[in-house]
Amino acid sequence: MSIALKENGFLEKALEADGIKVRWVQSLGSNKALEFLNAGSLDFGSSASAAALIARINGNPIKSIYVYSRAEWTALVTKPDSGSRASSRSQGQARRGHPRHRPAHLPHPRARPRKALRQGREARAAPARRRRLALQRGDVDAWMGLDPMMASAELQDGAKLVVRDPSLNSWGALNVREAFAAENPALVDKVLAAYDQARKWSLANPKELNALLAKAAKLPEDVVALQLERTKIAYTPISDDDVAAVTAAGEALSAAGVLPATADAAKATGELIDRRFDAKFVN
Repeated sequence: MSIALKENGFLEKALEADGIKVRWVQSLGSNKALEFLNAGSLDFGSSASAAALIARINGNPIKSIYVYSRAEWTALVTKPDSGSRASSRSQGQARRGHPRHRPAHLPHPRARPRKALRQGREARAAPARRRRLALQRGDVDAWMGLDPMMASAELQDGAKLVVRDPSLNSWGALNVREAFAAENPALVDKVLAAYDQARKWSLANPKELNALLAKAAKLPEDVVALQLERTKIAYTPISDDDVAAVTAAGEALSAAGVLPATADAAKATGELIDRRFDAKFVN
């Protein structure tokens, strides 16, 4: 949705009367956006909510204040003729390739007790394209995909998505530096109002949004369209369920060794999520 915000100049117009100039920074993933926030290079940055929690636990003073999307970031991807084989084999027998620390799939350790799959050695921590290639060659039975690579594999390879549970995915969080929010609450309100304007524009202009995303990401429009089909941008405020989901993701990540075992996920989630700016934009 930030591409709609940028291309339409909604934020610039919202802040013009305050004499504030907007500087846009493109980040290659949640981790980079969060690094920029931690360094003070950005005042606002978007990320997966679970990635924001990791950052907060690691000392990044940010607040998650707005849901910009609810996407099915990831699923288990299999070959066309695999059916549900990768998810139905005996526990510990399926081979899987996935990246360990990519923010989009971080909540998926929550699925492991139900779907215990062994990592494929050759595909472990490999880039998405190599993991997709490993599936094509039959080196792995499945890989933990990420969009838009999943959508591309579906359209171009006939790949199938299995073990799909959007409730285990992060939601898209707009984050703000904690100090900035404390010092400039009126500006935060104006930024969120501009984001919501971009959301409404996106809902009213799906073809235009698709074209903007395809151009910015240098992807075919059909790939972007498929990804958007599983991305909800209709606004709902941060809910108790969202808070619980982030907490559960943090607990699972501690159990998986991504976060320290001593991390208090519930406490950190409470410190991360700030709902005082929320619930103002429902039509």
